[in-house]
This record gives sequence, structure tokens and C-alpha cells, in this order.
Amino acid sequence: MKVIIMGCGRVGAALAGHLSAARHDVCVVDRDAAPRTELSTTYAGRYVTGNGYNRDVLRSAGIEDADAFVAVTSGDNTNIVAARVASEEFKVPLVIARIYDPRRADIYRDLGITTVASVRWTVDRIHQMLFHRNLAPDGSFGNGETLLVRERVPAWLAGRPLHELEADREIRAVEVTRGGRSTLAAHDTVLRAGDEVSFAVTATSLHRLRGFLDKELGT
Repeated sequence: MKVIIMGCGRVGAALAGHLSAARHDVCVVDRDAAPRTELSTTYAGRYVTGNGYNRDVLRSAGIEDADAFVAVTSGDNTNIVAARVASEEFKVPLVIARIYDPRRADIYRDLGITTVASVRWTVDRIHQMLFHRNLAPDGSFGNGETLLVRERVPAWLAGRPLHELEADREIRAVEVTRGGRSTLAAHDTVLRAGDEVSFAVTATSLHRLRGFLDKELGT
């Protein structure tokens, strides 16, 4: 994956280090050269100095064929302006912007920009959003200990028994919608591409369900 990270503070530098260590093509953009010292000595990516919402700067960073753009400077407005440029002008497939005011999240979501609030999210969460399915619960029970998640079955799981996506006391398939018709899930249900499955999953096991849907079972 080719990723451009705008902002070389602690979050940007740490994320760049994670991605570089995993041998992804990374370019960090920052308006100053000094923050480059925040990067790990093993960082193998590029560093471009300039404003991250400047079109020429973005082009020099490789925005035109980037797979993802992550804006993590210390300014909400800067992050959102750059994110909109990356999304709307350069059509980057995945754009994530860090914000300090979570009340703005709905506004930016309507613009098609995924946001993370700095007070609640970490480098690991951004890394997860880049490379793993971002499961959004449709509902919750109790105090949020159990979640209801509805997800379309990816093509590579077609032909697999539904019970392989379950884990005792952690993940339970409860419903399958196929061709517009809903049925209760059965132990011997065989998945088809395009099936939509509703799962009851503990909040602490959401990552495990995500792993099942992201080829953890192998193909």
C-alpha cells in the first residue's frame, strides 16, 4: 500500500514507522523539516517539506497514485482541508483525518471523510482502519458488552460453512439475508457471495470477527 501521511508529530511519526516496518510505500509531508527527527532511524520512506494541502506538494509526495492519505497535524482545519483535496481532487481511495473536536465528526462524515478523534483514538486504531474491515455495530445490548454487527460476506468466503465465523461465547451468527430474504442462521448454513450476515459479538471480540472477514481463515 502507498500511504501519504501529513504531519510528523508523535502520531504521524509513529504511524509512518509502523507502515515502513511493514514494508509499505510511505511518504511523510510536513511544513517544516525539523520534525523529521521524530521518525525512527529505521524509517525507509520519503519525507517532503511543504503544506499538505498544496497541490504541487501533494503531487511531489505521490498523491496521484496513493492508496491512502492520512492527515494528522495538530490543526483540525488543516487536516480537513488537506483531506478534502486528497479525496475530491485526487480521488484517493481511503482518506482519514484526525480531529480534536469530535462534534465535527458528523459534518465531515457527510463529506465522505473518515475521522478519528485524537482524545479517543491511537496509532493502532488508524493502522487498523487502513488495513482491516471497519465494522460498525448496528446496535448494542446491556452497557455495550454485546454488539450486533451486520456485514456482507466477501467473495473469498463463498462455500465456507457459516459456523467457521463463530467463536463460543464470543461470536454468534444469528441471521442471514440472501436474495432479499432473511432466515435464522443454522449450523450447517453454507455461505454464498453477497450474503449479509448479522452477528452477535462481544465488544472485546470485534477484532476477531474482523480478522475472520479479512482472510484470517485463508483462501
